[in-house]
This record gives sequence, C-alpha cells and structure tokens, in this order.
Amino acid sequence: MINNIVFVSSEVAPYSKTGGLADVSGALPKALASLGINVSVVTPLYKTVNRANLKEQPKGIEVTLGGRSEKFNVFLDESHGSHKVYLLENQAFFGRDFPYGTREGDYPDNHLRFSFFSYAIFELIRKYRLNPDVIHCNDWQSALIPLYNHLFYLGYFNTLITIHNLAYQGTFPPDVIPDVGLNWELFNPDQVEFYGKINFLKAGIISANKISTVSGKYAAEIQTEEFGCGLEGVLRKRSGDLHGILNGADYSEWDPSVDNLLPAKFSAEDLSGKAACKAALQKEFSLAVNPGACLIGLVGRLAAQKGLDLFVEAFERFPGGAQFVLLGTGEKFYEDKAIELAAKYPEKIGAKIAYDNRIAHLIEAGCDMFLMPSRYEPCGLNQIYSLRYSTIPIVHATGGLDDTIADVRSDRENGNGFKFEGYSADNLVKAVSDAVSFYRGEGKFWDSLRKRVARMDFSWTKSAKKYIDLYSRIVAEV
Repeated sequence: MINNIVFVSSEVAPYSKTGGLADVSGALPKALASLGINVSVVTPLYKTVNRANLKEQPKGIEVTLGGRSEKFNVFLDESHGSHKVYLLENQAFFGRDFPYGTREGDYPDNHLRFSFFSYAIFELIRKYRLNPDVIHCNDWQSALIPLYNHLFYLGYFNTLITIHNLAYQGTFPPDVIPDVGLNWELFNPDQVEFYGKINFLKAGIISANKISTVSGKYAAEIQTEEFGCGLEGVLRKRSGDLHGILNGADYSEWDPSVDNLLPAKFSAEDLSGKAACKAALQKEFSLAVNPGACLIGLVGRLAAQKGLDLFVEAFERFPGGAQFVLLGTGEKFYEDKAIELAAKYPEKIGAKIAYDNRIAHLIEAGCDMFLMPSRYEPCGLNQIYSLRYSTIPIVHATGGLDDTIADVRSDRENGNGFKFEGYSADNLVKAVSDAVSFYRGEGKFWDSLRKRVARMDFSWTKSAKKYIDLYSRIVAEV
C-alpha cells in the first residue's frame, strides 16, 4: 500500500510558474492527498514567492557536492490542509528575478543550482523523516535524483521521473561533471553522455524505476525520431517502463462557476455570464465591443514549439471580422511579431506581452474559441480549461491535444473542437475558417456544443488514481 510520496518540482503553482509544470505540480499533489496519500512537495524558494503562509523551520540543510558546500533554509507551508510544501531557500541560487534565466538566455550556473537542489532532497527526507514510498521527480531540474539515489544511497529509494516536455533536457558542457558530484566513468553513451555533453534528463531516464509522461499519444511520439529529441533510442530501451498519464484540470481553480477572477460567473446550465466576460475581454484588449464578433484567444509561451510560426504566417489569411487576443511571453522574435501585428491590425488583434493570471482566466471565459496550433504538445492544459469555459478549442493533432480533442466536423455528436492534421499554415487557416463558419452559420448547434463541452470531466482524480497504481507497481517490483 502506498502511504508517502515526496513530490519534487522546480516550479509549483501558486509559488512559481513558467508553464504547465507548475499547474501539474500544484494540482496533482492535492488530488493524491484527496485519495489518502500523504504528499510532501519540495520546490525552490525563489525571490518572487509570496511568503505570507511560509514558516521558517529550525532544521536547515547543508550539503557537500563536488567538493563545494551549500546551505539551505527550509520553509514550510501547511495552509493547503491536504498536503505540506517544503520550500528550500538559498539566496545565491534562487534569489533571482526568474527561475531559469532571462530573455538573454539561461543562467550559466543552472547545473549547480539544480544539482545541489536535487542532492539536498535526500537530506531533507532524512531530517524531516519523510520516509517516501516513492520520490516523484519532474523534468530535468530534478532528474539527477534517481542517479544520486544509485550512486550515494545504493538505490535505497524508489523513484519515478515524469517528462513534461522532452525538448528541455538540461544539457551542459562535460567539464561540469565533477562540479555536480559525478565521476568520469559515467560519461559514456550508455549513461549521462549526450552528443559530447552531460544530459540531466537522460540521467533520470536511465536511473529511475519508472518513467511517465503527460499523455498516451506523447508517450508514443517521444519514442520516434521526429519527437524524441535525440533520446528516442534511450526511451525505446525502456518502453516497458514508460507510461503515459494524461494531465487533469484543477476545477477549483479553472471553472467559470467559481472563478473569482471573472467579471461574471457562468456554467453549462446558465451561459449568460459569458457575454459579460467577452465584452470585458474586448475592452481589456482595446477591441470593438461586438457581441457577434468571433473572438479567438491564444495564451502561452510565445515560441515556435507553440505554433507561433504558423500563427504569424497565417494571420493575414484568417477570416475577416474575427478578433484575436494574445497573451504571453517567450522568444523575442515572436514577442516583437505579436506587437507588430497588433499595431498593424488594431481592429483585429490585441496583444499583451506579459504573464497575467487574471487576464488568462478572462481569455478562457470571454473567448468563443481557443487556439493551440502547437508543433508538438506533450499534454496541454488550456484546451482542457477551455472546454469547461465553453470556449471551443482549435488544435493541431499532436500529443495531448490529439488525445483530448475530437473534431466536430467529422463527429458532430461527440466532437468537442476543431483539429488539423499536418503542421502547415494552410491547414491552420482552414481549421480557423471552418470554426468561424460554424460559429456564424450554426447558432443552434454552437449553443448545444458549448453546453456539452462544459460538462466534460478532465478532473485530476482519474489521473491521480493512475499515478497511485504506478507507484504501487514500482514498490511491488523492487
């Protein structure tokens, strides 16, 4: 029976967030706890974290790795009730404006920041007697934990690593090997070497008891050359230990009937408040307040991976009369392109280069459709949130987008969005044009579609049960 899980993540909502990892790390532990699991979440205490509910603990941590010692202060948040969150403070490593780097690039000492954080987990476990059945690691920032477990603790702990986005692997020059506590014997293609560099994520993949990723389709995709990012061979070798578990939605945070960030609440039973949200959103982005205009939103990291290259290429061919709102930060090229489009077509698109949770919620609530043309998407959460807000997704058929969205054009009874196969601007334009045509020409169907998708259930409970089953398999196989 599974009792204790230590859940390690470099970002956890509401403390820190750069993407979907934070949402998962905030919601999954809560869902596990609701099923009777004792969960301890561990994450860095960044400079930007709100410390209102944090209590500094008397037991600090000092660890020595690669001949260098670092001290961490421990802060505890017990305000969630369901689970505890331990935040590790080290001003030199985490007292910065951003978790991983600036617009100019990653912090050059990220290998030290996250190797020390990963190594400190074991001392935290010892001092606070957490006694985990499984240490659940997430992405490259905690991927050295399974390897350290074998090197320094003789494999005493059970470990699971979840890959949220294989493109981010934590690769560094080989000369950092002694600095992160490893020896040169490990620097070979069967272990941590990766095209002449050390690869943190690869270390986790080869060392963890099991591997998971965030949708069934993505678990299959990452074993191919197209999506494997150079690690497809390593993943194929461990295909029997690789599991795809779809992310869920935290409906205490993302549900228009309880969302306090909205100017008006609504539900599948009464959609009237959605019109007020739409008007507020149009005002927010200085667009004409027109109830009949088809309003399409895009929120997220402004990068080619998220389909911004297609969006920019296709924009001038999107249907006339449709309005677009865009919110996010990312690659400077696409930030500049978004600003340029908004300046050139102020009646058609509004753009905000920012991370703003209130506006993100307003976009989900106020839009008629939500656009996710990602080149690849391990799971995606916004398409799931959109459904609950009666906002119809338009997606590229990849990863979790393909797993969660069925095209209404081929299945009017069960479809819940619009999906295009083949990553091209032409295919994106057709999907958007068809969606706008449905919106304008099939009012009765559109109303029924909005109500039906809002009742779909992608809550975390089902996924949390699958994680518990996976934890149990790990323990049973030891």
